[in-house]
Amino acid sequence: MEDEKSRLLHSLLKRDVKKEEKPCEDEIMKQKLLEASEISLILDTYDDIFSDFDPRPFSQRALSDDFLVESKRAARDKIMGMELKFLIPKNKRSGETENIIKKRLHEHFKKHHELLEKEILKTTHLGIIFVLIGFALMSGAAAIKHFLGDAFLWTILLVIAEPSGWFTVWTGFDHIFWRSAEKKKELEFYKKMSKADISFIQY
Repeated sequence: MEDEKSRLLHSLLKRDVKKEEKPCEDEIMKQKLLEASEISLILDTYDDIFSDFDPRPFSQRALSDDFLVESKRAARDKIMGMELKFLIPKNKRSGETENIIKKRLHEHFKKHHELLEKEILKTTHLGIIFVLIGFALMSGAAAIKHFLGDAFLWTILLVIAEPSGWFTVWTGFDHIFWRSAEKKKELEFYKKMSKADISFIQY
């Protein structure tokens, strides 16, 4: 009787250990998959990729801010194209839905890449106009000082034109170099993401 009780207890303990080992093995598998790619997200459903406040279908829906932040962080030091892996429960997978999501992601990043290109070009052109206006004001101030003497009216124009010229030139340089440079970092991110290799893996 005692032997039978011992065997039964041993059997129950062994079964409990197996139950505990399986989740551990699943967690290890998930971690390996996460480490294998540059951007990896564990999803409960496909909705996790998209904004909670946008009720539209996946083909039109806005992306999640958390996803975009994580993507920018991972893409920062990557020279070549990006690799995205989404881990999703086996019973939630749908090949048709995944194709729609892949297309939506590529369209989103391509669209923003094109918009940023136009914005950078506009910012650069505006900067060039500022620089030209600034040089014109400084040239006018120099001409007043050299040719028109120290008359009161010309002195007022000189006082206005000279600092305005310097300010306008520096504003132009700010647009051409610094503001454009900041936007170019974001442009590079969207370029990488528009060509990213996207895959879904079940767990």
